[in-house]
Amino acid sequence: MSRLSLTLLAALALSAPAIGAKLPTDAVFAPDSFWYTPIPRQVELHPDSDAFVQEFLRQKKAYYGNVNLNTSEYASPVYVVGPKVKGTDVSEWNCQNKGFTDKALAAQWKDVPIPDYAEPANGTDAEMTIYQPSSDTVWEFWRARKQDGQWQACWGGRLDQASKSDGVFPGHYGTTATSLPFIGGQITPEELQRGEIRHAMGIALVDAEHFSIKSWPAHRSDGFNPKRVANRIPEGLRLRLDPSVDVDSLKLHPVAATIARAAQKYGFVVWDKAGAISLRLQNPKSSTARGALDPYPALFRGTSKGKIMDGFPWDRLQFLPQDFGKPQAHGAAPADATKLRPSGPVKQPSERKT
Repeated sequence: MSRLSLTLLAALALSAPAIGAKLPTDAVFAPDSFWYTPIPRQVELHPDSDAFVQEFLRQKKAYYGNVNLNTSEYASPVYVVGPKVKGTDVSEWNCQNKGFTDKALAAQWKDVPIPDYAEPANGTDAEMTIYQPSSDTVWEFWRARKQDGQWQACWGGRLDQASKSDGVFPGHYGTTATSLPFIGGQITPEELQRGEIRHAMGIALVDAEHFSIKSWPAHRSDGFNPKRVANRIPEGLRLRLDPSVDVDSLKLHPVAATIARAAQKYGFVVWDKAGAISLRLQNPKSSTARGALDPYPALFRGTSKGKIMDGFPWDRLQFLPQDFGKPQAHGAAPADATKLRPSGPVKQPSERKT
């Protein structure tokens, strides 16, 4: 192992959160948000779950043969800022030639506390997230840029009273196609260092069901299925790894093993489309823009991003029903327990951390 690798591993060991340590991403939204609610072990599955698994595997094979981990591109840096950061107005630029601007968005982007060192993600989407715990506010920006000292973005939104919210941008705002915020479903390096992810994870597909068919918690969709191909997966649909899978026996990369355990407990939610099936890891600019090291080389331990998820049992996914977890209207009857479909023997997954 090179001296540089040893230095990176030593830095990681010194900065790693202790097992059980609480992180800011553990509780951005309301405690009962779907992001943080474990999926019951015995739960009704979607009637098309098996067909959706085959569709997922088809896409994985057709588009690069793996599930990608986005880091520096198509993943958002998250800048957690204090109460003294000076606010600035962000203007909307017309990157899509819509011919109009959104007045409500302009109001949401007034006095945004963007730190001087902030940089958007690399790549054409140039995403950026600002989270200010003191004001309980999250801002998102798509195709963010700084022109003549003035911040601009093509789309995004603001989520007020985040800690009391369900963790979804209101209406059609937010950067993902579903209005689900990056800070909810991205995987952070601190979570990987801790060996535990305590929330559902966003997952992007290549081919999604038509935008007219979506599942809660998605507020919208950019799915496109003009030929109405059967078994396309709707955006917003939730899925998990079968909780009966023995993750320890799979000998996965430590990053993949941590993701697998979270996939059993909290699952994934389809939140976007992409050029390959992909998960978003928090952009390393969250650290490097402040002069810190990129945390991923040490976490990946010399394994390429395309190989991190090798051996993950994607064929053991389980898709949950349409609108799974959606709050019931007052007085609505609970789900019929006789319709619950067991997902395997009642065996607790390993609690070992990597």
